[in-house]
Amino acid sequence: MSTRTEAQGEDPVIESRDQMIAVFAGGEKPKDRWRIGTEHEKFVYSRKDHHAPSYEEEGGIHTLLIGLTRYGWEPVFEGENIIALAGADGTISLEPAGQLELSGAPLENLHETCAETGRHLEQVKYVGDMLDLGFLGLGMWPDKTRAELPVMPKGRYDIMLRHMPRVGSMGLDMMLRTCTVQTNLDYGSEADMVQKFRVSLALQPLATALFANSPFTEGKPNGFLSYRSHIWSDTDPARTGMLPFVFEDGFGYERYMEYALDVPMYFVYRDGGYIDAAGQSFRDFLKGELSALPGERPTIADWNDHLSTAFPEVRLKSFLEMRGADGGPWGRICALPALWVGLLYDQGALDAAWDLVKGWSMDERQALRDSVPRLGLDAPIGGGRKLRDIAAEALAIAQSGLAARARINSAGDNETGYLTELHEIVARGKSPAEMLLERYHGEWRGDVSHVYAEESF
Repeated sequence: MSTRTEAQGEDPVIESRDQMIAVFAGGEKPKDRWRIGTEHEKFVYSRKDHHAPSYEEEGGIHTLLIGLTRYGWEPVFEGENIIALAGADGTISLEPAGQLELSGAPLENLHETCAETGRHLEQVKYVGDMLDLGFLGLGMWPDKTRAELPVMPKGRYDIMLRHMPRVGSMGLDMMLRTCTVQTNLDYGSEADMVQKFRVSLALQPLATALFANSPFTEGKPNGFLSYRSHIWSDTDPARTGMLPFVFEDGFGYERYMEYALDVPMYFVYRDGGYIDAAGQSFRDFLKGELSALPGERPTIADWNDHLSTAFPEVRLKSFLEMRGADGGPWGRICALPALWVGLLYDQGALDAAWDLVKGWSMDERQALRDSVPRLGLDAPIGGGRKLRDIAAEALAIAQSGLAARARINSAGDNETGYLTELHEIVARGKSPAEMLLERYHGEWRGDVSHVYAEESF
């Protein structure tokens, strides 16, 4: 989740709706300036007993952050606490229970993206080795209860932890027990944004199926392949979901703005701290009638904060965020942006991907989203077909898109190699979660603790 700092430079008060729409329009870039931003989270654990370290304990999360400064990362403070690190490779931040996230820099190609991932994981592993900490690449804690997990000292999280049980049964699980991989991509115009939004939203369940990696809860199979994705189905319906309006005629920046205005607020950030505004209306804020901050009207920074508190399957800010994938091992971190860059950054591939999904009804898209956490590639897509029936075709489109981009590394390779793991998953017909379950019922003999040795970075 976002790490908030004081706004730098001018932060104008919002006087018109056009200013809010301009946040989206301001993301428009010519194709030669499109970039790739990759975010990936991993669980931190003690190698001695697999517990999740607290922020303040000896050799815990605070010590880990301090250790990473040896690589030139600069601390970001909230009050007296270091809650993030900033550097040339983006930002290292903390999720609510100490999950460690890299929000990578905007990079030109996947070779750079994967190199950035490698640098980060090597740094983390080096410092972790000194502290006897390990890092686990899964979509959900396989063995921890909520009560066993620490909470990081971030004001935003305090507000969310209080609010989540009011609006859903699994919001605390989302915050404390899950990890994801995301990619953030650009658009050239409003029309380009719309096409990319529709394609990526329709195919987000495919990413969920290919990256499904959270089949265990509290040491036992949970009946799902992506329990992380299932958790989002009852986190907070006012800020999650498949956004049917994206597929309606006339969709664009203004319609997404209206959606975001209807998302209840979490907080307002002032003077280095968070003011609880959970459940209150940004529309009231625009009128100076926010009960948490009476008489004050929002700035553009407040609007950007608010946009970061909507959690649909695909999110619009000044770029598009793909949010459907479970966390996973090193290789699949690079595969996630490869999938979406291949589908969305070449016009021929984008058109082909739209042809693949444009006939799906909203009911079919929703049914797919609802069933994919449990069924993975066997989820139905209408017409008697299953998701696996189009998975190879979708990957072939992504492959063609990456080949057309022709971004070549020093070894003479293009970007298509980053899809290899996904091709293997489709060829095998089994998600990573299904492979984990086979080991659980086989060589692990029902002992999920083996996952630490086999799925750590």
